[in-house]
Amino acid sequence: MRILVVQESDWLEKGPHQSHHLMERLSKRGHEIRVIDYEILWRRHAKNGIISKRETFENVHKSIDDGRITVIRPAIVKLPILDYISLVLSHRKEIKRQIKEFRPDVILGFGILNASIGIDQAKKNDLPFVYYIIDELHRLLPQRILRYPAKLIEMRNMKQSRLVISINEGLRDYTIRMGAKPRNTLIIRAGIDFTKFNSAIDGTAVRDRYGVAKDDILLLFMGWLYEFSGLKEIVEQMIIDQERMKRIKLMVIGKGDLWTYLSSIKDKMGDRLILLDWQPYEHLPDLIASSDICILPSRKVSLMMNIVPIKMYEYMAMKKPVIATNLPGIRKEFGESNGVVYIEHPKETLEKALELNLKEEIEKEGKRAFEFVKGNDWDTMTSLFERTLMGVL
Repeated sequence: MRILVVQESDWLEKGPHQSHHLMERLSKRGHEIRVIDYEILWRRHAKNGIISKRETFENVHKSIDDGRITVIRPAIVKLPILDYISLVLSHRKEIKRQIKEFRPDVILGFGILNASIGIDQAKKNDLPFVYYIIDELHRLLPQRILRYPAKLIEMRNMKQSRLVISINEGLRDYTIRMGAKPRNTLIIRAGIDFTKFNSAIDGTAVRDRYGVAKDDILLLFMGWLYEFSGLKEIVEQMIIDQERMKRIKLMVIGKGDLWTYLSSIKDKMGDRLILLDWQPYEHLPDLIASSDICILPSRKVSLMMNIVPIKMYEYMAMKKPVIATNLPGIRKEFGESNGVVYIEHPKETLEKALELNLKEEIEKEGKRAFEFVKGNDWDTMTSLFERTLMGVL
C-alpha cells in the first residue's frame, strides 16, 4: 500500500503519537508512507525567517529504529492567521502533487484544514479518505475565536470520510455526535511496545540519581505541562502540607505552560520536585520504572473529557497504578478495578497516594493495570489497522 498522511502538527518534534507508531510499523512491513505535516511550533523558530521553504525529510523514525517515513513540510507564512491561510494554499498544492507523483492508495487524515482538502482531492481522484481521531481537534486551537469555524470544518470532515477511526470509546461517541455515521466508525486503541515498556526494568539507578529513597513515594507525570494539568495544585499542596507530604516526591517530564512556574519554585522544594525537560523516547521506560505511581490529575476541562493519552497504556504495561481524574473518556476506557484510581480534583492526588501506600495497594493496583493492557501490543494493533485499510481499499 501507498499511504499519504496529512496532519497539522509537527511530525518531527511532537510525539511519538499513535500515528508515528502505526505508520513506522507499516513501513517496516513494506508499505510506503509519506506524511505532509505542519510546523506547528513555528513561533520557536520565527527568527529563521517569515516565510519557510518547502522541506523534505527522508527516513524519519521516532518510535522504532527500522521505521522509515518520508515527511514533506510545505511552505507557510510564519505570522498569526496568515500561517493558516498559507497552510490551506500550500497544502492543497502539495496534496495534489503527491496524488500525481506518489499515487497513494489511501489518504489518512489527522488534522482539520488539510483533512478537508484531502477529502476533496480524494473524491476528485476516486481515492478513499480515512479520518483518524486522537483528540477533539477544534478544541486544541489556541485562538478561541477560531474554534467554532474549526468545529464546523471538523464536522464536515466526519460526515464525508469513508471511515472514521477513534482511539477509544469516548472519542468514537464524539465522532458520531459530530456527524460521522455509526456504521462508518471504528475503534483501534493505542498499543504498547512490550520490549521497551515492561515491569522487569529496574528503576533503582534513576531513583539514586535524583535522591529518591527506597521508602519515598515517587509520583510521575510526563507530557505537555498544560495550565489545567493539575500540577500546580499538587505542588502547592506539597509546599503547604510539607510535614505530612515529606515522603512524597514528584517527577515531572515535559515542557509547556507551567514550566516557568515549576522552575521558579524548584529551589524551594529541593529534591522533592524533579523537573526534567523532554527526554528521548528510549529513556522513558527507565524513568517510569523509577516511579511508584503515575498520575494524570487534570482539571475537568472540555479538552480532556474524551481523551485517553497513550502514556496511560505505557504506565500500566510497566505495572504502575495510575491516579487519574474521573474524566468520562478515562472512566469509559478503563472502568473499575483495572489499575486506575480515580479522583475528582487534582488536590486529592497526594492523599490518594498516601492512602494507596498505607494500605499496601500500590503493587496490587499495578498488577491489575498490567492485566488490563497486556493484549494491546503494537504488532496486534498494527495488524488490525493494516487489515482495516486493506478492507477500505
